[in-house]
Amino acid sequence: MQKPLVGLNRANLVREATAGITLLAIAIPLNIGYAQIAGLPPTAGLYALVLPGVLYALTVSSRQVVASPDAAAAALVASSVGALAVAGSEDYLTMCLAQALLCGVMFVGLAVFKLGFLANFLSKPILVGFVGGLALDIGVSQVAKMLGITIDSGGEFVEKMEDLLTGLGTVNGWSVAISVASVVVLVGGKRLAKGIPWALLVLVVATVVVVLGDLADEGVKVLGAVESGPPSLVWPDLSWSQWLALVPSAIALTLITTAEGLLVSRSYSEKHGYRTDPNQDLFAFGVGNVAAGVSGGFAVGSSTSRTAAMDQAGSRTQLPSIVTAAGTLLLLVFGTALLEDIPSPAIGAIVGVAILPLLGIKEFRELWAADRAEFLIGAVCFGVTLFVGSIAGIVVAFVFALVNLARRAANPAIDVLEADGNPGHSLLAEAPTGTSTAPGVLVIRMAAPLFFANGAVFGDAVRRAVRATDGIRHVVIDMEAVTDVDVTGAEAFEALRTWLAGSSVELSFSRVRDDARQRLEQLGLLTDEHVFDTNREAVAALTPEEQP
Repeated sequence: MQKPLVGLNRANLVREATAGITLLAIAIPLNIGYAQIAGLPPTAGLYALVLPGVLYALTVSSRQVVASPDAAAAALVASSVGALAVAGSEDYLTMCLAQALLCGVMFVGLAVFKLGFLANFLSKPILVGFVGGLALDIGVSQVAKMLGITIDSGGEFVEKMEDLLTGLGTVNGWSVAISVASVVVLVGGKRLAKGIPWALLVLVVATVVVVLGDLADEGVKVLGAVESGPPSLVWPDLSWSQWLALVPSAIALTLITTAEGLLVSRSYSEKHGYRTDPNQDLFAFGVGNVAAGVSGGFAVGSSTSRTAAMDQAGSRTQLPSIVTAAGTLLLLVFGTALLEDIPSPAIGAIVGVAILPLLGIKEFRELWAADRAEFLIGAVCFGVTLFVGSIAGIVVAFVFALVNLARRAANPAIDVLEADGNPGHSLLAEAPTGTSTAPGVLVIRMAAPLFFANGAVFGDAVRRAVRATDGIRHVVIDMEAVTDVDVTGAEAFEALRTWLAGSSVELSFSRVRDDARQRLEQLGLLTDEHVFDTNREAVAALTPEEQP
């Protein structure tokens, strides 16, 4: 395992500490907002920055990826746990802690058994659609905050929209003014100077305005009393049935974080030329989530926006996360009174601006231009997540992924290779239909593992090629791309071999991998057949009359 805080030295200590202060200024307002999205008290978002942040920073291999709750995870927490308990209740909080613990255990399991590849089933269209649906659901709640309208944040999307539309008559003018000013500062400020923590500035100025103008008396909602003190260690006391009910959502959170977290980690390591260990990163996410579950936080994952901010600040270590944890702890112990008068419209504006990129508008345009089928997959995931629910969305996402995988696997490239007469060239080009590789010889390439989904397809393709060409006496199977064979694929291949023998066609192999050869012998597919090192060697041996 890589040592903690790799890359930190005397030369960059001040820069890293300064980046930590910047991260603290970014994280506090966002985590308060994300806690509200999740239906939790503000302290849950702050607690997630302390113990989880420290343990993650000390165990992760990535030098830059920041771990914290994010908008999509918060929405998934709210929709999944909200279906099992009333938001704001003791059971709700306990279930959120248990959910984080389950995520932690799953992350550790993925790391120990090296199963991070499972997250690859979440392709880009699926992720864009799923996260975009969650983001739009979040956005409705934030618009309501910005307008000063009361809605049921734990309700379904349609219910939220109904509450928002029917509540337009109760719009609070001061709330709208605060929201508009906040959005202008956040959007305009980012264009003018990216290094300034505009979200924190918005919170401070908006709070001062609310206090000086007594705007709470004018109907502007504020955060309210925030419990002070450091996080304490707890253990969620739930029945077995309640734990089991949380497993599907924990799986969804784990896989989404795995897909996004490892992608972000790899991109920054490649950008700056340092090594990362995906399994160690998964273990770090596991440790962080377990810490969140026992210290009053909620599920943590990778934060793309904060990681980008740290990269822009020049940070190349995990010290900023530890500085943020220390600063948050000081705020919890000595400064929670400063948070009481933060206006909800300002929080709504901060979160609303933060989630805009998650809607995936740009990504959907790219998918539409590149592949309409992929666009449709993303759109369906978006719609199911938005109108049916997050768990249904992730189930549909995986069904689409499996169907897409099966469709591609069941239709691999199966080509008859063409010889061009030049002995210096490799036999790799596809021959026209109805032609042989050489007189009496077909060299056929299977560009995929041979398994249950494509075994019969491959057999049929070989039979068609033999029937379509006169005088075939030899079929050579190019096995270079066949990395594995399962039992069903072996049975289909055995049927093909029997058919070839009955048609007086001799079967041979070429370019067989060592591991695949052992598998072929184990399944009885490779007995006394010829095995050639190259396709050209096979053609030369089987058509001696053509050789000079």
